[in-house]
Formats: sequence, structure tokens, C-alpha cells
Amino acid sequence: MKIFIAGLPFQVEEEELTAVFGDFGHVKSLRIVKDRETGQSKGFGFVEMTNDDEAKEAIKNMNGADYYGRRISVAEAEDKPRTGGAGGNGGGFKRNSGGQGQKNFNR
Repeated sequence: MKIFIAGLPFQVEEEELTAVFGDFGHVKSLRIVKDRETGQSKGFGFVEMTNDDEAKEAIKNMNGADYYGRRISVAEAEDKPRTGGAGGNGGGFKRNSGGQGQKNFNR
């Protein structure tokens, strides 16, 4: 299952985030999206986990968590539409209507 993560602190590196999600199960891949020109994080990324139940557990525990002073949003990623045209947001959240309380998570 592919997971979308938003609100990431700019200083977080892929290795650290892989370890964080690795606490919930096997991480197949992880990518923090960065600016092509500067290499600066854009504050969001994607993680792919091999086991859907572990991915759902990660989403449940990490969504709304405080991570280095920033509240992150974690949800199942939507597939990028194959329109062939420019534009679009390239994926994102599947909205979850269930309310989540404040969680704190600092590694």
C-alpha cells in the first residue's frame, strides 16, 4: 500500500522516516519530494509498505502526530490520474472522515 505524508519538517531525511515507518512493518520504498533546483524538501512524500495491515496501522498511528513540532497528515495515497496532460496535483489523500485526536511523535 502506498501512503501519502504531508506536513513533513524540511530537515527530515528519508533514512530517518524509513526507520519511523519501519516501526510498523516492512518499508518497500520511501521518497521525500524535493525541489529539482535546490534539493530542498517540499514537505511531503510517499512511503510504500509491503503489508496493507501494517500500512493501515502506520496511518492510524501517524496521522495527526506531532513530528518535530509539526502536525503531519498521513493517509492512503490515491493513484495519479493518467490524463496525459499537464497539471493536476499528482496524487494525495483519500479523506478519512473519522476525527483523530492530537498525537505526539518525535523520534
